[in-house]
Amino acid sequence: MPPETQERERGGQLLLQLQKEMDRITSDRTEQLALENARNNLPFIKRGKSIKDLRGVQVGVGDTAVVIAAGPSAKIFNPAGVLKANNYKGAVIASESAMSHCLLSGLVPDLVVSVDPHPIRIVRWFGDPELNEKALQDDDYFRRQDLDPSFAAELAHNRKMIDLLDRHGKDIKIALSTSASMKVVERVHQIGMQVFWWNPMVDNPDDPDSATTKLCRENGLPAVNAGGNVGTACWMLAHALLNKKRVAVTGMDLGYYGDLPYDKTQYYHELVKLVGLERLDEVFIHLLNPHTNTWFYTDPAYYWYRQAFLELAQDADCTTYNCSGGGTLFHESIPFIPLEQFIELAAG
Repeated sequence: MPPETQERERGGQLLLQLQKEMDRITSDRTEQLALENARNNLPFIKRGKSIKDLRGVQVGVGDTAVVIAAGPSAKIFNPAGVLKANNYKGAVIASESAMSHCLLSGLVPDLVVSVDPHPIRIVRWFGDPELNEKALQDDDYFRRQDLDPSFAAELAHNRKMIDLLDRHGKDIKIALSTSASMKVVERVHQIGMQVFWWNPMVDNPDDPDSATTKLCRENGLPAVNAGGNVGTACWMLAHALLNKKRVAVTGMDLGYYGDLPYDKTQYYHELVKLVGLERLDEVFIHLLNPHTNTWFYTDPAYYWYRQAFLELAQDADCTTYNCSGGGTLFHESIPFIPLEQFIELAAG
């Protein structure tokens, strides 16, 4: 066996130092925007429903759920297509970023989850009627990353998403964070999605000056610990809200395949500003997935999300299965199995 495969991790010296700062970095990046969006959304929230209204509602058959996130493995293993081909009857919970994958595969998710407060990007997942060439030139976020390849023809794909969401929106429930941008909120209501609101946990609600606690008092909604990302939010709602006892995650890579250039990663520009090009290699840690014997790497943000998920999963009242087929999310407490095997378990 080559020496490099005998290791379990390498690199990331600077990442481990930055870990101590990730809570602050994430909070600084999103907290104020999330709170501002939540207050702007109050008129919609007041006449809408709470995610508490989903308690006791039968979503999917049985006690299983499959979460579909939009990590690179989703392109390789096509979880929506697998669920469709195998006539899976349990709950399907998708991140807003995975809606394209689901609908283009002919699968309408039972519940979509959205949390990111970004003012212009997130509406793209819902089909943005205002998208134009100038907007594409001004922001390379989708074009640069290892995302859905259909975004390479961005305007054509956007038109397709507008059509799909206009047709299927009314059949989809969405757990919409109060942090969502007004563009997302307006689009969601335009296409007739069934909206269930919740508050993101932007800080420690036990702190005396907690912004989360104040927000919950203002709008009367519960807060959800989303672990900093939409995939974890999907998983959390599956077991804590819908009471699913066996939850599979797919497309939940929380990292990148080993041969992907750094400039194609999600936080590339932010990391260059933070540490400079000369130290960029030090902020990425490479991990050997023991189930696939394949190297993946991750950045400070995704590593933080990974650690948060592993902590939450160990305390959860459900069994979590990783059916992504790759990525950095592995632990002895999380069975790593093909999605087809999970579907068989659910049927049995």
